[in-house]
Amino acid sequence: MRIVTLSMEDELELMELIDEEETDNGTEQKSGKEKKIEAINDLPGVGPTTAKKLSENGYDSLMSVAAASVAQLTSIASLGEKTAQKMIETARLALNLSFTSAEKILDQRHKLLRITTGSQALDELFRGGVETNSLTEFYGEFRTGKTQLAHQMCVTIQLLREEGGLKEAGKKSEPVKAIYIDTEGTFRPERIIAMAQRYPSLDPQEVLKNILVGRCYNTDHQIALIDKVGKDSQSENIGLIIIDSLTSHFRAEYIGRGTLAERQQKLNQHIHAILRIAEVSNLAVVATNQVHAKPDQFFGDPTAPVGGHVVAHAAQTRVMLRKSKGNRRIARIADSPLLPESEAVFTITEEGIFDP
Repeated sequence: MRIVTLSMEDELELMELIDEEETDNGTEQKSGKEKKIEAINDLPGVGPTTAKKLSENGYDSLMSVAAASVAQLTSIASLGEKTAQKMIETARLALNLSFTSAEKILDQRHKLLRITTGSQALDELFRGGVETNSLTEFYGEFRTGKTQLAHQMCVTIQLLREEGGLKEAGKKSEPVKAIYIDTEGTFRPERIIAMAQRYPSLDPQEVLKNILVGRCYNTDHQIALIDKVGKDSQSENIGLIIIDSLTSHFRAEYIGRGTLAERQQKLNQHIHAILRIAEVSNLAVVATNQVHAKPDQFFGDPTAPVGGHVVAHAAQTRVMLRKSKGNRRIARIADSPLLPESEAVFTITEEGIFDP
C-alpha cells in the first residue's frame, strides 16, 4: 500500500475541490436553472464543510462575507485566495454592492435607531441620541463621566423604542443585550441597579441579565472578545457594544516610539473589526478613551485623546468630556460628519445621567 503525503497547499486545493463538487452537485439538481444566491451555502466553492467553518466564525450571512477581506476568509476557512476572492465578489454582486444614490442612503439613515443617554440636553446634542451602525467615542480626563455614560447606555437600550431604547414593543419581543468590554476593571453592577430603578418599565435584575461583561486583561484578549462578539451578533439580539476603554491596554503594552508603528497598526485592525460588526449587525458601539498631556503646548488645552489619527479617523462621532462645578459635566462635539461643534451640560447623580 502506497502512502502519499500532501503538502499544505495540496490539502487546501483538495478541500476546495471537494467543497466545489458538493456545491456543484446541489446546483445540478435544479434542472439547469441559474442558481440564486441567497445564503453563504449558495456561494461558489462553499460546501457544508466550509459553510460550517464560516458560520462558526461569524460569517453566516452574505453581508458578512461581502464585507470581509481575502486574508480574513483564507485564515478562517482554510480557503485558497482565488476561491475566497470569488466568494466575496459573488456575495457583493448578490447584494448589489455598487454605487447607491444619495436619496437611498438618506432613506437608510432614517431607519437607524437612536439610544437615549438619560439627559435630554445630551440627546439633543446628538440630535436624538447615540445612533446605531456607528462608533461613538467619549474621551476626557478621569472623573469626567465616561464610565458613567457607558453604564447608563447599557440600561437605556433596554427601554422600548418610543422611550429611547432599542426594544421592540410587544410581549414576545426579544430583550436587547449589551456587551460591556471592561479593560480597566471599572464595571459596577450596583450602578446598573441604581440607574435601572429610575425607569418604572425596567426590572433591575432583568437588566443585569441582559448585560454581558467581559473583563479584559491585554490587547490580544480584547481583540479576541471583539471577534467573539462578531460571531454572537449574528444569532443574539445585541444592540450595543461598550469598550471601556479602547486604548488602555495598547497604551500599557506598547511603550516608546520604537513600538508606535506596531501599536497603531494593531489598533487600526482592531477598530476596523469593530466598525464591521457595527455596520453588518446595525448596532451601536460606544468606546471611551483616555487622554494624554502634551508638555510642549503652552496655549489652549494641553490634553489629547490617545490613539492619534487612527482613532480620530475611525470614530464617526467624537465627544470630549470635561468637568464643571460640582457634579456637572460638559460634553462637546469634537468631530462629526453631521453634528456641528456644540456643547451640552449634564449631571451625574446616584440614579444616573440627568439634565442639570
